Amino acid sequence: MGNKHAVAIDGPSGAGKSTIARAVSRKLGYTYVDTGAMFRAMGLYFLRKNIAPDDETSISKAVQDVNIAIRYENGIQQVFLNGENVSDLIRTEEVGSMASASSIFAGVRKKLLELQQKIAAENSVVMDGRDIGTVVLPDADTKIFLTASPAVRAYRRWAELTEKGISCSREEIEKEMKERDLRDSSRQNAPLKQADDAVLVDSSNMNLEEVTQRILRIVQEGSRRETGDPIQRGREGSRRETGDPIQRGREGSRRETGGPIQRDQEGSRKENA
Repeated sequence: MGNKHAVAIDGPSGAGKSTIARAVSRKLGYTYVDTGAMFRAMGLYFLRKNIAPDDETSISKAVQDVNIAIRYENGIQQVFLNGENVSDLIRTEEVGSMASASSIFAGVRKKLLELQQKIAAENSVVMDGRDIGTVVLPDADTKIFLTASPAVRAYRRWAELTEKGISCSREEIEKEMKERDLRDSSRQNAPLKQADDAVLVDSSNMNLEEVTQRILRIVQEGSRRETGDPIQRGREGSRRETGDPIQRGREGSRRETGGPIQRDQEGSRKENA
């Protein structure tokens, strides 16, 4: 990555990637890039155009008319779709589902890939998504795969939406998340998966500060590894696991009741696509 540094955080929907990535970027002084928000803005555009989520021809054509920009106002990320601030409109489950469905198409991913890589080439970044460490930034200095059990992820999303006054069913959210996990991990173009050199972090029973500090230690270990011990990265139990990281989250995690990772204290919005 040259003299710029990159931290890639991947994982399934609702794992807290954006909240954690935002907190880590503040601690490191890096630029935070919310790729999920970019895909959601795309999804919102397709919904407004009444394009079916499986209509690749129409989606590939419509992509050419989409311009997405991310700006920061008073330290808060704002997402603009063709000049319109859509930050509050892209966080619904409907938009998230369209973002996930349309993200399988090469035209959508190509459109956003170039912008994301350009940002990383010009800035030290913390970038979160589903294929950052495998496709977008394969040479990232640090790669994290952040996950949690479906029940915990569904609770966090339910709490976030409920706080905003949006009526929703926790059971339906969990069902949709499981469907999305399958769709994201089985798609042909840039599927959701843990990079071979990524460190697995399961946040099911950790709060925001614990996860943030865990990742900061991994980043610091990676920096030390560049100048010395190649095994340093794994010293504190962060060795990469094998197998399906989403399935491990299902099997080994107890459900939280507090949802401490669902949002940071500054009201920052969570990811996803």
